Amino acid sequence: MKMPVAVLLLLALSIAIRTDAEESGGECGFKPSLKPRPHSVSILEFGAVGDGKTLNTLAFQNAIFYLKSFTDKGGAQLYVPPGKWLTGSFSLTSHLTLFVEKGAVILGSQDPSHWDLVDPLPSYGRGIELPGKRYQSLINGDMLQDVVVTGDNGTIDGQGSVWWDWFESHSLNYSRPHLVEFTSSDYVVVSNLTFLNAPAYSIHPVYCSNVAVQNISVSAPGESPYTIGIVPDSSNNVCIEDSRIEVGYDAISVKSGWDEYGIAYDRPTTDVYIRRVYLKSSSGSSVAFGSEMSGGISNVHVEQVHIYNSFSGIEFRTAKGRGGYIKRIIISDVELRNTNTAFGAIGDCGSHPDDNFDPNALPVLDQITLQGVIGSNITTAGNFTGLAESPFTSLCLFNVSLAIRNTLSPWTCSNVAGFSESVSPEPCPELESSSVCYSLLNSYGKSSDI
Repeated sequence: MKMPVAVLLLLALSIAIRTDAEESGGECGFKPSLKPRPHSVSILEFGAVGDGKTLNTLAFQNAIFYLKSFTDKGGAQLYVPPGKWLTGSFSLTSHLTLFVEKGAVILGSQDPSHWDLVDPLPSYGRGIELPGKRYQSLINGDMLQDVVVTGDNGTIDGQGSVWWDWFESHSLNYSRPHLVEFTSSDYVVVSNLTFLNAPAYSIHPVYCSNVAVQNISVSAPGESPYTIGIVPDSSNNVCIEDSRIEVGYDAISVKSGWDEYGIAYDRPTTDVYIRRVYLKSSSGSSVAFGSEMSGGISNVHVEQVHIYNSFSGIEFRTAKGRGGYIKRIIISDVELRNTNTAFGAIGDCGSHPDDNFDPNALPVLDQITLQGVIGSNITTAGNFTGLAESPFTSLCLFNVSLAIRNTLSPWTCSNVAGFSESVSPEPCPELESSSVCYSLLNSYGKSSDI
């Protein structure tokens, strides 16, 4: 049965999302301007039962199959009303809005047979955790255009505890799934939702262009193993804004492929904008780059970041065999509280997918700027450990003030070269005091406001 009142309400909410996006400023390459979908159906119309026990995978699949008929008619919207909607993995379609209402919870099944298996990503060559196939993400899409996952602060809960137990007991058959993953898609929006208890990643755009992640909350327990919030991966024009992320490992992790597979696939991550975010990473880094970065990472702007109760604040990771590069990264206006290590750049981090990697494929880390950083209750200021065969270069610290507990040796530096200005505590000699840092800052596109 159709629900015209609900449809009118949803159209109004879609218009509100469009207006908010149009009024936001900044340099994001993709500013979503969402139009109301002319067609809308409820998951109830396809036999779904929101009792938290009935499996609704078929209802989601049938609803989306039906809505495919509207892809050339302005698109459509699938409405998920209040209730607990248990499901296995399902795939979206182009020109679709999945709208999760306030009080609605999409629950990921804890039965692995309800999650499809898919091939590994070509830029990784295998599953991240195990060779071979991987479990498909709960909500996913491949080669889509104009797809929106949004709501009125509805919830997507992966119920990941069973996956974490299987991971820690080494009883997984395949690599863990994520909550939301889009591959090879264009114009993707994820907004106004709460994501809980992902088996692995919460949001994973890979090989995508024009992605906006806005006004979301991501949470997983601090002890959950290697849970990661948002992972822009071999994608371009990605905006992450106005969100709070608290997870077990990395809050935001920028990636681009793994060793020889990432080098061969050759799809960099570029033009990423991260701003106005609150981040907590219990055992990883609140903002991480790599260590899988073999396709290259460049032109990343991070600003207005609040990092708290984290193991590491900002970290760059790579290793011999990765190849690729991390360059032209600008991080500014950062507040750190209760963080073990404020900054890190590590040249021997991470494992390899197999024994076929080229140890002579050396990564490049260059033109990294950290400016306008204030930290309180920090144990270690920074650990910058490059590679002798490929030192990290043009690392600039400008206007950084950290209140450090480890006053005897706040910095560790080797195989790194750069500059510093107005930094406390005084950095290591490899980061010589010089106004060159500010000159370099302006030379690759940073003004006083991003």
